[in-house]
Amino acid sequence: MPSYKAPIDDVSFLLNDVFQFDRYDNLPGFSDASRDVRGAILEESAKFAEEVLQPLNLPGDQQGCTRHDDGRVTTPTGFKEAFRQYAEGGWLGLSAPAEYGGQGLPVTLTQMMSEFLTSANMAFGMYPGLTKGAMAALLVHGSDAQKQLFVPKMIAGEWTGTMNLTEPQCGTDLGLLRTKAVKQADGSYKITGTKIFISAGEHDLADNIIHLVLARIEGAPAGIKGISLFVVPKLAINADGSLGAPNGVSCGSIEHKMGIHANSTCVMNYDNATGWLVGEENKGMQGMFVMMNEARLGVGIQGLAMSEVAYQNAAAYARERLQGRALTGPQAPDKPADPIIVHPDIRRTLLSIRAFNEAARAMVVWTALKNDVAHRSDDAKDREAADELLGLMTPVLKGVLTDGGFANAVQAQQVFGGHGYIVEHGMEQFVRDARISMIYEGANGIQALDLVGRKLPRQGGRAAMAFFAEVSAFAKENDGSEAMKPFVAPLSAALGHLQQATMWLMQNALAKPDNAGAAATDYMKLFGLVVFGYMWARMAKVAQDKIAAGDGSAYLKTKLVTGRFFMERMLPETAIHLTRVQSGSATMMELPAEAF
Repeated sequence: MPSYKAPIDDVSFLLNDVFQFDRYDNLPGFSDASRDVRGAILEESAKFAEEVLQPLNLPGDQQGCTRHDDGRVTTPTGFKEAFRQYAEGGWLGLSAPAEYGGQGLPVTLTQMMSEFLTSANMAFGMYPGLTKGAMAALLVHGSDAQKQLFVPKMIAGEWTGTMNLTEPQCGTDLGLLRTKAVKQADGSYKITGTKIFISAGEHDLADNIIHLVLARIEGAPAGIKGISLFVVPKLAINADGSLGAPNGVSCGSIEHKMGIHANSTCVMNYDNATGWLVGEENKGMQGMFVMMNEARLGVGIQGLAMSEVAYQNAAAYARERLQGRALTGPQAPDKPADPIIVHPDIRRTLLSIRAFNEAARAMVVWTALKNDVAHRSDDAKDREAADELLGLMTPVLKGVLTDGGFANAVQAQQVFGGHGYIVEHGMEQFVRDARISMIYEGANGIQALDLVGRKLPRQGGRAAMAFFAEVSAFAKENDGSEAMKPFVAPLSAALGHLQQATMWLMQNALAKPDNAGAAATDYMKLFGLVVFGYMWARMAKVAQDKIAAGDGSAYLKTKLVTGRFFMERMLPETAIHLTRVQSGSATMMELPAEAF
């Protein structure tokens, strides 16, 4: 059976030391999240993840969800009770506004808790995750009446939420959607159509499910400009707030899929279901983008979370599994063979995953704090700068963390050899579950195109230039430190590669758009490596300062060795990505379609 231990020490190091959480006490909610409060939140969420959710993961995957003849869906044994415990613990409202029943604490803490939950049980974590995304859209674009009606119930876990975008004929290109909305005399709309791939579309965890649905009002403009957003509850809601009759919303089937079996991924049918407009007519994408951006950050965390739990199990196995002898001679002469952790290639695999995980976690904390600044600061310039950086980093975080998370799950499975292919060890489930994160909420190729086509050139490239300047300033500030040379020199070289790639795109993409498309994925990976390098340099600086001040903990020493491994063995890949970016699109686009 697989195991999981939440990385509380690493999260605390990032929050308290690297990013100095208490410096943000001027922002609403931060002063309520003192070091002791943060510690308690991390400890309790870790306990819930480890003791309640993790034991349900493997059996939940094997049992899956069940659709009954009447359209009801039941989740695996133990999920309903776990969700009730989660809701009663106040976790759904940790960062939600206090006026609707939430605790108003920083989103950064919710993101950290999300990693723990996802590592322990990714399928379970999707139910509250989607609810939080739906709440976010309603809080930004919903009417006061909609907020008062839906959000408190969702915070309490009595109702959950979904997002309904995809249809059989359209996924990324939502301009092709056909679900229609017909306005009624009372201001409501009748929604008719079919949505597919709807995570948590139907289940037994809550009394009602609040669907946010994209649809086209009769007579609306064609394409993306004619899409509106509607809130459509599964059960009608009476004037007194009680639940009424079914609302023309039903689960037609559950998708039979590769992973996340314990999450009900549904085909949803809307048959004259009553819904209400969220925001303005024909501007539904504004509301949906709130959900999608929340979801993309959440999915990036899924990549990290699956990489972390896969690493933990692979490292434990490598310390115990006896196989062969060390190249330098027996390390366990009293045993028939040495544990495989003595072999350099096993260590290469484990260190590669670990170095990724710790940099990715730092990036999550860094961007989560930017998210809090963007939404909570009373300084307009600070909000704007944080929002621009967050927008630039969102496709990088989603694409790089999920690509890497899946690859790392596969590598961790490889450590087990044949045992990794066997269900009881849990590694094959990590691989299957991690795979979806590269696909949904915008496949990673789309994330790369979003980065080079939209986010990079926005405001004349202001966000990217600000990031380059920040990294350059850090490198210059620490350039004279002998201890920091193993971090600053590789970081500066990698930043140079990213700047060269950016300049090449500026000079070659406008005249020939295929150059941007051909370069996009390599540019995204190059960008991600530089962000990771910056995260490692910042962590190394803090670790060195703490060691110089007398902290000789093994944690800090291990941190520095892992960071040096990243700088020596992983960051140099920026040169490969630069070469690929600069190769252009000619060869890639030369063959006719029929040659493939």
